[in-house]
Amino acid sequence: MYLSAFVLSALLLCALRPGAAEELHQQPPGRIAIVGGGIGGSSAAYFLRQKFGKDVQIDVFEKGQVGGRMATIDMDGAEYEAGGSVLHPLNLHMKSFAKELGLSVRPCRNSLAGIYNGNEIIFQQSDWLFINIIKLLWYYGLNYMRMYMWGEDLLAKFARIYQYQSYDYSFSSAEQLFHALGGEDLSIKLNMTLDDSLQKAGCSKKYIDEIVTPAIRHDFSQLPRINAFVGALTLTATYTKLWSIEGGNMLVCPGLLEASEAQLIKGTVTSVQENTGGIEKLYKLGYETSTGPHLGIYNIVIIAAPINKEISNINFVGFSPPIDTSSNSYIQTVTTFVHGQINSSFFGFIEPCQLGLTDILTTKNPKLFFDSIGLGDPVKGPPGTLQPTGQKVWKITSPDPLTKDQLNLLFTSYHAVSAKKWLAFPQYNPPGKLPPIILHDQIYYINSIELAASGIELSALSAKNVALLSYHRWFGINGQIDQEDLVERFKSEL
Repeated sequence: MYLSAFVLSALLLCALRPGAAEELHQQPPGRIAIVGGGIGGSSAAYFLRQKFGKDVQIDVFEKGQVGGRMATIDMDGAEYEAGGSVLHPLNLHMKSFAKELGLSVRPCRNSLAGIYNGNEIIFQQSDWLFINIIKLLWYYGLNYMRMYMWGEDLLAKFARIYQYQSYDYSFSSAEQLFHALGGEDLSIKLNMTLDDSLQKAGCSKKYIDEIVTPAIRHDFSQLPRINAFVGALTLTATYTKLWSIEGGNMLVCPGLLEASEAQLIKGTVTSVQENTGGIEKLYKLGYETSTGPHLGIYNIVIIAAPINKEISNINFVGFSPPIDTSSNSYIQTVTTFVHGQINSSFFGFIEPCQLGLTDILTTKNPKLFFDSIGLGDPVKGPPGTLQPTGQKVWKITSPDPLTKDQLNLLFTSYHAVSAKKWLAFPQYNPPGKLPPIILHDQIYYINSIELAASGIELSALSAKNVALLSYHRWFGINGQIDQEDLVERFKSEL
């Protein structure tokens, strides 16, 4: 009798050991914490509510403004996008969010871009598509078509993620996700520079220097040494009609938090540690609000902000092995809005000629102090709306704040300047290992995917993957995690 009781107790203790507890979950978790109220955190709250149901308490911690790196800036009474400003037609989660939340969408203005090499405009778009095609063929031969086919092939592979997620498949690492989408080809592009990948596809060095480099400088303040995957996502956006949310893309975030019925806690998360001693695995979150330090207990923790010490500085206490917070550095980008008259002569035009371009992108040149300059559009009203003065508002991206002398070079006159400094993007240095998605048994990291590619839709996709992954792991549904044969499986079912 005593032996039977001993064996029964031993089996029970074995079943309750860390790792086996996942198999015993019959009910949803009681409390889920999400650290970060940007698009990653807010969409995670939305997807977690869909999966785990109405009885789970979801707390979202945000130390600043909801929206994160999607933010607007005030310029003479009008709001302009200072962060993530445009969306791709294939951004299906953002399209769905806008529809679900009743937000209006609008097309972005037609762009008329020029490429500036520090001395002159070396390529200038026309209003006529046919003329642009002739120009590209004349200057660069078939390079544009090679880039187009290269980018579309990669984009088609990545778009499989929507089908996978519609069937609730999830992935425990970014590497597993990308391999399931595109096999070795997509994995290779994560570890190859954009420059090398495009040259391998047949693009000339001249085309990369004069057309590709300006696009990458504009979007990421970097050069084509970034990985080929994030480069492809950027370049495919250069030949399609982009869109945005009326009133600002950041409106999606508070809308998703409201739809998820999550509780927003305005505070800074300072520490995460295991709550040891009990049968159930729990985590203690230390955080500070305006009323002082606090402590919360949670079943699942979702990190939806970079764990890089430069940005979040969360202390992960007592984990073995330690949770690595030494991920890649983030690039500083300064977005400056100037309400004034641009100096056309700086770009090689003869004054008093009006600048006929809406965007100026730049090649690599050590003497250039900015990456791009473009006509700003208020987030409300038709694209191309001017300020009441009739003067234009220009948006400038640069690695450092612009000095007064630099502003005087770019503008003949101006009467308002507003700037925002960001640690906006990871420093892409392929090849490199991506951070884990699973930081601990029930701690998940949405921003792992950001080291492969950064963007609004990428954050939403990663948030849904984490929501699905945490759900499947909580209930032990292993058949929905890390399935490698999905491409062939879906082909056979069609």
